[in-house]
Amino acid sequence: MDAALLANMDRCPMYASFFGAMGCVCAITLTTFGAAYGTAKSAGAIFSSGILRPDRLMQNTLCAIMAQILSIYGLVVSVIMSNSIKEKMAVSTAFLQLGAGLSVGLCGMAAGFAIGIIGDAGVRASTQQPRLYVGMVLILIFAEVLGLYGVIVSILMLTRSGMDVTQCI
Repeated sequence: MDAALLANMDRCPMYASFFGAMGCVCAITLTTFGAAYGTAKSAGAIFSSGILRPDRLMQNTLCAIMAQILSIYGLVVSVIMSNSIKEKMAVSTAFLQLGAGLSVGLCGMAAGFAIGIIGDAGVRASTQQPRLYVGMVLILIFAEVLGLYGVIVSILMLTRSGMDVTQCI
């Protein structure tokens, strides 16, 4: 075999696209797990506090809304990634896509867990003492930012995945 062809097979193995696809899977599934947990955990407190203070029900849904934003982060990264997955691709590109998917996925899952726990405690507390609502919102924002960090790192990795890569034959 030709030396250039062997070098190309090392850089562009046939299994490389699998790692890119796994990055896509990790991005959407892990962020969705985080969003589901955050929504489910805070929903119990929302409905429990709705019995005591029905006038605050819509105001208390903020934590469930913030949890759902996490799944949008995973969706955006998955769509960006899926557009660049090809049958023949460089293994370095595929590994960067896997890392990008794990980055947004794990950050989104951690943020969803934090939002769920904060939402549960915060909604129950702010129902009894409405002045605690602003504090709850601030802490929810801090938890949401964890997911945003994952998106930023993920997009930086995806941008880098296409640079300085030799084309596969």
